[in-house]
Amino acid sequence: MPLAVAARELGHDVAFVTTDRFAPTLTAQGIEHVTGGMDMLEAFELGNAGPAARKEPDFDPRRVSAVFGRILASRYAADLAQVIADRKPDLVVHEVANVGAAVAAKAAGVPAVCHSFGRYWEPSGPVADIRRHLAEVAAGYGVEVPDGDVMRFGNPYLDLCPPSVQDRDFLATATDRVPLRPVQFAEPGGLPPWVLDHREPLVYLTLGTAFTTAGVLRTAIDGLAALGVRVLVSTSMLVGVDELGDLPDTVTVRAWLPQGDLLPHADLVVHHGGAGTTMGTFGAGVPHLVLPQGADQFANAAMVTEAGLGDRVLGAELTAEVVAAKARRLLADDAVRDAARAMADEVAAMPSPHDVAGVLLDYA
Repeated sequence: MPLAVAARELGHDVAFVTTDRFAPTLTAQGIEHVTGGMDMLEAFELGNAGPAARKEPDFDPRRVSAVFGRILASRYAADLAQVIADRKPDLVVHEVANVGAAVAAKAAGVPAVCHSFGRYWEPSGPVADIRRHLAEVAAGYGVEVPDGDVMRFGNPYLDLCPPSVQDRDFLATATDRVPLRPVQFAEPGGLPPWVLDHREPLVYLTLGTAFTTAGVLRTAIDGLAALGVRVLVSTSMLVGVDELGDLPDTVTVRAWLPQGDLLPHADLVVHHGGAGTTMGTFGAGVPHLVLPQGADQFANAAMVTEAGLGDRVLGAELTAEVVAAKARRLLADDAVRDAARAMADEVAAMPSPHDVAGVLLDYA
């Protein structure tokens, strides 16, 4: 969204192809919405690889490869092929997980660039089976999957990840990497007045939009409530406030919060390790306590701890007492706070969405 908004502000015609759920958000920003593709959660359910399925002891990771390489790819390839034929764009910007759009662009002979969402990720192990699924989809369009990273599809890579925490091998070998500052986007929304007053330490708690459960949220809340700080919780509309039981007066729960506006006011972000929240917290210069629940969240939790930007709580270690102890330490740790501020400086020095939008047509 930040890149799309910047491109529109620079006078480019921007058509954003996605599901109807996002139409109001796009049109409010003056960006044309074109219906296409499918919801990510719907794709995972079709592939029997949703959050519940992934917790099964006999879950086969190859189901995930089918989601990205066949289910999402085939739908987006078909829908984008029609949009490209109708609109004749100069450039297609496709998200790294949305490789079907890259197939459609390649088939139509339209240049494309790949937009990342976090640290560089290349499928490995059973998930590397994506290539086989994608090859079948691409063959239907007379396209071959290029050698190398299947998700980039041979396209230049808009890299949101700060260099100091990016994969070292990727940095050493990527010749078509375009740095892009990770900028949080959220629809406008108000924050509680006490957030702006900031008279007491503020801890922001979120588990994202895919893996949030009442049990994990409540455990984290119980730990944080013991610290004598204000706690602001986003349930991401997946958990009702009534599911959390009676809460202390120091805990405020909202179904949705404008995260980009909130992060700079936090003293600690307790989160799931999703790419968006991780990158946003980098930019805000705030320490992390990561409670990874699935997908790339464990790798992001490791990235945070290895860089000295926070701590993590894994699996059976998750108790209110552990959350309280680690959060208490992070709120008082000057070294972690200094590292987080240095990371914010690094992010601020990266090219902005306007900078990158200004050179997009170099790739057209």
